[in-house]
Amino acid sequence: MIVRRFLHAQGLRFRLHGKYRGKKLPGKPDLVFPKYRTVVFVNGCFWHGHQHCRYYRLPKTRRAYWKKKIEGNRHRDAQNYVRLVEEGWNVLLVWGCELAAAKREKTLNALALRILKI
Repeated sequence: MIVRRFLHAQGLRFRLHGKYRGKKLPGKPDLVFPKYRTVVFVNGCFWHGHQHCRYYRLPKTRRAYWKKKIEGNRHRDAQNYVRLVEEGWNVLLVWGCELAAAKREKTLNALALRILKI
């Protein structure tokens, strides 16, 4: 919601949940900007295995299960990004840790600029 509110306030209009012209895009992007042919994914650091992030740590119990689960998520994410690029979309990624209060403004401004430059 933070990303959506900020980008909307900047005048950027988008569609939600990966739909474009009645078709679901690979990976169901969080935001779709048809005018800029750009999609944005907002990934949670734990669920998508953000490397070298303090929010990504495997739980102490059932480590094998969680490792396999998160590696599967990473693999699927990579495949979806490739498919979107092949279909002509620009793929942008925002990590949850980048939206922490200390980094939020810088991250959101950089995201808006990247979308507008496309």
